[in-house]
Amino acid sequence: MNKQNIFEQCLEQNQANYVALTPVSFLERAAFVYPNKVATINGEISHTWSEVYKRCCRLASALAMRGVGKGDTVSIIAPNISEHFEAHFGVPMSGAVLNSINTRLDAEAIAFILVHAETKILITDREFSDVVKKALKMVPNKPLVIDIDDPSFSEGQFIGALTYDELLEQGYDDFEPIAPSNEWEAITLNYTSGTTGDPKGVVYHYRGAYLNAVSNVMSWSMGEHPVYLWTLPMFHCNGWCFPWAIAATAGTSVSLRHVRTELIYDLIKSENVGYFCGAPIVLNMLNSAEQELKDSINHTVKVMTAGAPPPASVIEGMEASGFKVTHVYGLTETYGPSVVCAWHDEWNEQSAEQQARLKARQGVRSPMLDQLMVADPVTLKPVPQDGESIGEIFMRGNLVMKGYLKNPSTTQSAFEGGWLHSGDLAVWHSDGYIEIKDRSKDVIISGGENISSVEVEDILYRYAKIQEVAVVAKQDEKWGETPCAFITPVPNSDISEQEVIDFCRDNMARFKRPKTIVFGELPKTSTGKIQKYLLRQRANDLA
Repeated sequence: MNKQNIFEQCLEQNQANYVALTPVSFLERAAFVYPNKVATINGEISHTWSEVYKRCCRLASALAMRGVGKGDTVSIIAPNISEHFEAHFGVPMSGAVLNSINTRLDAEAIAFILVHAETKILITDREFSDVVKKALKMVPNKPLVIDIDDPSFSEGQFIGALTYDELLEQGYDDFEPIAPSNEWEAITLNYTSGTTGDPKGVVYHYRGAYLNAVSNVMSWSMGEHPVYLWTLPMFHCNGWCFPWAIAATAGTSVSLRHVRTELIYDLIKSENVGYFCGAPIVLNMLNSAEQELKDSINHTVKVMTAGAPPPASVIEGMEASGFKVTHVYGLTETYGPSVVCAWHDEWNEQSAEQQARLKARQGVRSPMLDQLMVADPVTLKPVPQDGESIGEIFMRGNLVMKGYLKNPSTTQSAFEGGWLHSGDLAVWHSDGYIEIKDRSKDVIISGGENISSVEVEDILYRYAKIQEVAVVAKQDEKWGETPCAFITPVPNSDISEQEVIDFCRDNMARFKRPKTIVFGELPKTSTGKIQKYLLRQRANDLA
């Protein structure tokens, strides 16, 4: 006879002791506790948390009145403005799924997403009306189009049935948000960049969105009322879940339509910005700014960076300018950051250069990620933590997506063995920190030796005249493959192939040195990732 667990007797889940996690609850609390605290700033227009909550209720109720509900997709194409921020709450409050579309995509890609996501309503900013009009011509079942009329941007035309503000006028303040009955329900849909084919639709659940927002707050020590500047696109992994993190901390969301160096520095000063996120290219841009722009920042500014592994020299430059850098790592499939380079106080005794090298590592699992390992991609056996043995990064837990929309075979492949396969190759250091060495497809095998393109790039980034660099494999009759470096020089710098070769000779092993140097702009995806597959083609077309 099976003995019943005494802790399960008469202890059942009910409305009093269980509520499904939803990041919408962060907005409800912020509006209740801090109704008069400024929540959003967009140029001359600001809204308090009480006002934002009412606007989101109006958005949700207006969507519901138009038949939008569970199982429906509401897409948005907009820059980092207040309306985009509100959509992260108002759309889920209606029961629908939010799909934030990359503003850098072409019409064909946008059309593919609208069809694949079965978008019912599309909210679009006037800045993108031309490309959206072209995309809609390719969509058989056209969504209802809503125009954002941002007073700070007067260009572009209206292409929709009504404006966002007119839609809000049709809603009402006291709408009861539709809460998920299950945390596993979909909250948002995000598409990968699709560099070599159609983008994949990554589905997020309420539980993951809630937990990663909290994870961001904890890993970045955000505290209460942080002022956050939107340098990171909200379309990218829902802004790494920071719309919800800002609500959780009753902070202030500062809009930024275009990433411009001067404007970023101006807003940091005028709005007392304490936090912003950005890819290494953004940090490099800020590093290269005139000193007069950097002057007069008299408070701590925390920067979170991810994307391509940031060169230690870029981190060192930001730290030297007074910014405090936190390096994170993640995928669209993990809600953005799920790994963080958590700092140890004893590292403060290291030199600035060594601190930058430590910060350039991807790190350890973030507070809400359950498991992280570097392992053999076939056997899933963890590699030794020796800083040399290379394996693939695997993640497991609540910060992993539901799966790919309408793509069960790819979903199954991504989760094979009970882990999410990242496709990134890394080493595991003795202190448990991981460090990316390459994408599995980007490793260069020269004369039987594996060369990490990331390692070669990191060394080249230390050269003052190099602004951007990508190293790829070039086919070679003798060695099989040799490194080929594509370099974008610092503007107005006088740089030669020979001086780069000389620098490589002094700073890396012979077999790792690029045999070919090419100067020029680097091709990028719509999310700013360097398209190495194009560079590989270009390298092999060279004489």
